Amino acid sequence: MILYHLNILTYYPAINLKAAMTGKNKKFFHNGLICIIFGILLVSPSVSRSEIHRETADTLFRRTPGTITPQGPYRPERQKKSDILYTRLDIQFDWVKQQVPASAVLMFKSHFYPQNTLELDAKGFDIKEISLLDTLANYGDIAAGEIAGKVKKKLEYTYDKRKLIVKLGKNYTRKDTLFIKIDYVARPNDVPRGKTDDSVSDKGLYFINADGMDEGKPRQIWTQGETEGSSCWFPTIDAPNQKFTHDFYITVDSTYKTLSNGLLISQEEKKKGMRTDHWKQSLPHAPYLAMLAVGDFAVAKDMMPNGLELSYYVEPKYGADAHAIFGRTPEMIGFFSNVFGMDFPWEKYAQIAVRDFVAGAMENTTATVHEEGVQNDTRSLIDGNSDAVIAHELAHHWFGDYVTCEEWGQLPLNESFANYSEFLWSEYNNGRYEADWQNLQEMRAYLAEAETKQVPMIRYFYKDRENMFDSHSYAKGGRILHMLRTYVGDDAFFASLQNYLKTHAFGTAEIDDLRMSFEKVTGQDMNWFFDQWFHKPGHPVLKIQQEYAIAGGGKVLLKVKQAQDTLAATVYRLPLKVDVWVSGKKSRYDVMLDKASQTLEFPAAKKPDLVIFDADAQLLGVIEHEKSRKEMQFQYLNADRFLHKYEALTSLEGGMADSTVKNILVKAMNDPFWKLRQMAISNFAEYDGTGFVDIEKVIQDRARLDPHPQVRTEAIITLASFGDNNNDSIFREALSDSSYQVVSVAMEKYLMGQPDDASSIAAQFENSPNDAIVTSVANYYAGLAQPERFEWFLEKMKLMKPTEKYNFLQVFGKYLIKSKQDIQRKSIPVLEGLARDNPSYFVRFGAFQALGLLTDIQGVSALRKDIRSKETEPKLKEMYNQFGDL
Repeated sequence: MILYHLNILTYYPAINLKAAMTGKNKKFFHNGLICIIFGILLVSPSVSRSEIHRETADTLFRRTPGTITPQGPYRPERQKKSDILYTRLDIQFDWVKQQVPASAVLMFKSHFYPQNTLELDAKGFDIKEISLLDTLANYGDIAAGEIAGKVKKKLEYTYDKRKLIVKLGKNYTRKDTLFIKIDYVARPNDVPRGKTDDSVSDKGLYFINADGMDEGKPRQIWTQGETEGSSCWFPTIDAPNQKFTHDFYITVDSTYKTLSNGLLISQEEKKKGMRTDHWKQSLPHAPYLAMLAVGDFAVAKDMMPNGLELSYYVEPKYGADAHAIFGRTPEMIGFFSNVFGMDFPWEKYAQIAVRDFVAGAMENTTATVHEEGVQNDTRSLIDGNSDAVIAHELAHHWFGDYVTCEEWGQLPLNESFANYSEFLWSEYNNGRYEADWQNLQEMRAYLAEAETKQVPMIRYFYKDRENMFDSHSYAKGGRILHMLRTYVGDDAFFASLQNYLKTHAFGTAEIDDLRMSFEKVTGQDMNWFFDQWFHKPGHPVLKIQQEYAIAGGGKVLLKVKQAQDTLAATVYRLPLKVDVWVSGKKSRYDVMLDKASQTLEFPAAKKPDLVIFDADAQLLGVIEHEKSRKEMQFQYLNADRFLHKYEALTSLEGGMADSTVKNILVKAMNDPFWKLRQMAISNFAEYDGTGFVDIEKVIQDRARLDPHPQVRTEAIITLASFGDNNNDSIFREALSDSSYQVVSVAMEKYLMGQPDDASSIAAQFENSPNDAIVTSVANYYAGLAQPERFEWFLEKMKLMKPTEKYNFLQVFGKYLIKSKQDIQRKSIPVLEGLARDNPSYFVRFGAFQALGLLTDIQGVSALRKDIRSKETEPKLKEMYNQFGDL
């Protein structure tokens, strides 16, 4: 699962709300999430150094049931009293009540010890009847009406709205296979909340626009099972160590399409315009991976050479774009099948985009669900695609679905591999530099979280299973796997993954299972690696002091100190490579760090031009190695890794007075890799020094001709920073760029100059299909603060996707600040509705911020206080705590 993943890297003409109050227009940079939110999401509740110290006890406490630690109780794998082997659901939907009338047939047996009860998770149901069934029938194929004839007897049960305990009447051994039928009504909106480790948003099944009153929003139903949401819509043992097959018979209005796990076996028309679709999942998987979706979708299809069917479900208006959105999936499947050493293990693969999804995407077996932002027209995809999230969820079909973590504390066995698969795909499809740029962003995400949260990767003690879904399990885990790959080599790494997958096929695993696969393949003991990276919190912080000694023919001395808190973390064993450049020639050395302080020596006939520590740029950690500007210039010109070039350019920022630095940055504006070109161009913002005319010409060329839209965008922003109208013709020309991103920024810069045709240009683009362009137009209209534009703002905001709506709210805030109080008062109920009820928590946050601009109006401060006090989403509550007064 991806919690939230923005598919396009975009510049938005958004307004900082505090700056808007002083008339200053500030730009927000979009990457993964809105800038202001991105930093917040990486930060967990503040913890003290002593609290970080206590995390080390996680591996020391006795792992026995009932043990409670400061981090939370011990979380063992769920005890297996019984095994669910098979489930049949006959399911309907009551749109008016938002309830699910259904019946379930469960096939099960005792795991080992005899049992006289079956303990099930079933949250918020109305239980109608439970019956013991004949064991001879094939319940996947018979008609629903025939099941009643298979009833042997009614069964007694106890039920507290969360746990359903069925009394079987006598003891049954593991040799006995039983069938029971449960008639019930699921009420997902009324799921009772239990202990603090229950996610407040878990309701398993979601009705979207159930009454059809939300204009422009389709009516849909979809499910989300991870972590324990499936038991909100069907009875099961809702634990990742259960595996079963199933048949789902889904009855819907004939105008709707359905999607579920496995293959569509049949569709039977019913009376009154209804239809029953039969979906069969014939290979076992965990309960949290069961899914269904209902709605009006366009469906596009692909076929793999081996006959595997791929399908892409999108809203009808994106039907023509479905292949552009998901069309790399066949190649991804071929790539992952090759590197993982085994074919895609399931019988089909579908992807579907739904409204108001509660995560970024979810890897339900054979049927991944994406949030609506994955849908973009083909032109939008010029600015970036959703390949990262598509690759992530696809890779889960090996790591997570095929082999599943046995307990949520082992989540990195699922998410770390999916995260690293994003890197693998990018490396293969886009090149190593693109993958390394992605790697750097993941590293930053983890390091930001590590400022206040340092926990082991594998957590046996925790308070809330949802807290496992953090930058440790995702970003840190992916970087650990990259280090492991670098250490053992590609052949051994992928052979070990193949061994792991085949050994635990259709089963579960814990971290030691992965370690033993690597040990079996490599013939090495790997405890040291897994202990320090998976069982200990933190990361290495290396402080390097470099010296040169003439004695003995000359040598470079690197005095390395592991400066991390070794009580909270550990002294790391780090196999690394060091590059030493002398007289323009590079020598590479293998080193092993394994002490808190140690000195490394390398021969050098003269003082080196440059020393690069961690030459493979693979270490998860912080390296503090002071270098001169001359060394950094050499590093940019000679290093062959993206990270080292990036580091060099970053260090040269602000050094434009040095002509050598300026010349290197001019050279970098033509670097083969787009990110380095973009960085170099950004350094010339507001530049007015020597050689300005020639430098401006280079940037103008980049604005017009660069093949990458982000570089063209950066060039336009830089040209606008020169503070004159000399480049208006370039901005005007860019309004016909193929990239929406470029057009949106060019629009903002062009209109900012208030040209004579500003009004006609704004009118020409105000109904653009791209929300970023509309937001640029809105920024212009906000400056005019025309009262008649109020309804236009509301109309445009209503139909926007959540991320774009957040940015638009900032522009709307600028409009309100400049408007008269009657307009401001009209906006209050609109903003209140968004702040209380919008499905996207960051849209709620944006509306809450906008209300903060209106606190001079009586009652608004009290209204914000009430909104804040009634918010239940943990992420948003934390954002309120940190930024609530903005």
